[in-house]
Amino acid sequence: MPRLGWDEYCSRWSSLHGGFDPRRAPLLVRLWQRLAFALANGLARLGVAPTTVTLIGLGCALAVPVVVLPRGWWVLVAAALALTSALADSVDSGVAVISGRITGLGSFADAVADRLGEIAWLVALWLLGGPAPLAVACGAVVLLHEYARTRAALAGMPGVPSVAIAERPTRVVVAVVALVLSAAAGVVSVRLAAGVATVALAVWLVLGLLGGARLVSAIRSDLQ
Repeated sequence: MPRLGWDEYCSRWSSLHGGFDPRRAPLLVRLWQRLAFALANGLARLGVAPTTVTLIGLGCALAVPVVVLPRGWWVLVAAALALTSALADSVDSGVAVISGRITGLGSFADAVADRLGEIAWLVALWLLGGPAPLAVACGAVVLLHEYARTRAALAGMPGVPSVAIAERPTRVVVAVVALVLSAAAGVVSVRLAAGVATVALAVWLVLGLLGGARLVSAIRSDLQ
């Protein structure tokens, strides 16, 4: 399979993601997409299926709450697994774009894996001492947010409704940073680690509510 260039990749990726062009994204997003592109190109040349990458990412995400159970520096391993699962989520769509293996089933599996992964991260923060009601509220906001996006697209809203403050990359950052800080805090005391997890869940929830409100406003404006 010939290697796909960055510009052609971005054009194909943009057409499948509501016109969002990685070349015009903020620096950190651009660097993340560059990394995903390089990995996706290599995997596509090896003949790896997008679904395989999706399943690897899901496996890493589901391992996060298991790995945090011993506490201590194992929580850093959990943070690495969460970051790996997030990277796999970008790489699998890249492999699909490069190899021309974009399917409805693959998109469905990717979306389900994303939600299951985020639930696993929330379970990990609960296991670290975050309040269960707060973790459940965060999960509910994510599911409602993504459901609203999907229904808006089906109703004819052009492109993919995007709310940068509450998008998946933001949730990835919150989860990974929370796990890293919880690992450090856990060395001092379990109570301190629980405090970090609680703050992370609160930040997740507030950002989700703000993003949800903005999303609802955008939907009302575009679909009236």
